[in-house]
Amino acid sequence: MAPPSRASHRDPGDAWVEGSEGTRYWGRFGAAGVLVHDASRGVLLQHRALWSHHGGTWGIPGGALHHGESALDGALREAREEAGVPQDALDLHATTVLDRDVWSYTTVLARTSRPFEPRISDAESLELAWFPLDSVDTLALHPAFGQAWPTLRSMLGARPVVLIDAANVVGAVPDGWWRDRQGATERMLARVAELAAAGAPAATLELPGAHWYPRFEAVVEKAARDATAPAGIEVLRASGVGDDTIAARAAQLRSRGHEVTVVTSDRGLRQRIDEPAQVRGARWLLELLPG
Repeated sequence: MAPPSRASHRDPGDAWVEGSEGTRYWGRFGAAGVLVHDASRGVLLQHRALWSHHGGTWGIPGGALHHGESALDGALREAREEAGVPQDALDLHATTVLDRDVWSYTTVLARTSRPFEPRISDAESLELAWFPLDSVDTLALHPAFGQAWPTLRSMLGARPVVLIDAANVVGAVPDGWWRDRQGATERMLARVAELAAAGAPAATLELPGAHWYPRFEAVVEKAARDATAPAGIEVLRASGVGDDTIAARAAQLRSRGHEVTVVTSDRGLRQRIDEPAQVRGARWLLELLPG
């Protein structure tokens, strides 16, 4: 069965790419899709139309990237076009990339921030359905998705948190912070909120994949205790010594199964953080921050 005609609005990216071994890949500029996870319903999968590549199998909503389009934007667009996935119902979690030299496929992992019902909005789907994680292996999966599924499932289970010793990070930059500790802290937190929205390279967090969107928390104390908290970062206001709050919070997060990275250059505090939580110096964070 041939695919429906889309010639009237065809993008230059809607074309095959051929590798040196003769394998063909769809998407001149690469391709991308979204693996959506809902805690109560499982993952959203697409039963692919029979005319499509590996038709009749189950995979994730996705497709070819447009010219000049980022993999993240393309994945979200394809999920919206093919399955009616609203971007404002998603919290980004991580990305991973399958690289074939001449072509790449980016999988964006996301969690639902609110319930929504998917809808078939084009001819590329036979069905859209939610599946519990334990049942995905029982389906006839698209070969590439089936191969990636064990890694993707493991990534869905990871819950990274970056816990920041705000006073230590602010104090690492001699920019006059001692004249206005609250203002300096607020400027740093604003940059952290930008980082939270943009995410961090997987290698910096020692996690698999390409990119992650961890939760960021910052502990503020003393003169900076009333610092305004920007959207995108949780601020913990220490009633006493900030180090005590950080050590206790790191232990609490670990007990709840989070992958914790504590940001501090304070030697005494570093010795109080138990493995497997990671400890990174202030410079590690400062080099990640935008601006």
